[in-house]
Amino acid sequence: MFAAENCQIRYGETHMISLGVSIELPDGYEAIVAPRSSTHKHFGIMCVNGVGIIDNAYKGDNDVWHFPAIGSKGFYDALGYFHAETSIIHKGDRICQMRIQKCQPEFEFEEVDFLGNADRNGLGSTGKR
Repeated sequence: MFAAENCQIRYGETHMISLGVSIELPDGYEAIVAPRSSTHKHFGIMCVNGVGIIDNAYKGDNDVWHFPAIGSKGFYDALGYFHAETSIIHKGDRICQMRIQKCQPEFEFEEVDFLGNADRNGLGSTGKR
């Protein structure tokens, strides 16, 4: 998806970058808006909340989709001092991608005292390969 506006985002600041589209999704579907794999490398921004989920109720004439970005561009000099930079986004830059998928079905949780399964010994226990 493309930025629909020019904007500048200083390191640590946030901005809702307009994508310039409003879409009526079919009932039972939602959209996932996520950064492209090169968004940080090319623009020095990251998606504030990792991904954005847009439900099919967000379909009014003024419900324009946005990409919530935070500026993350900067560098350390030879003395170890950090220098914040400003990310510049131009109208038409490809900053994110969208996936349309079926909504997760509703289900109920059952509270139990024990799961009855073997432990895997903590996070990252499956190794590197």
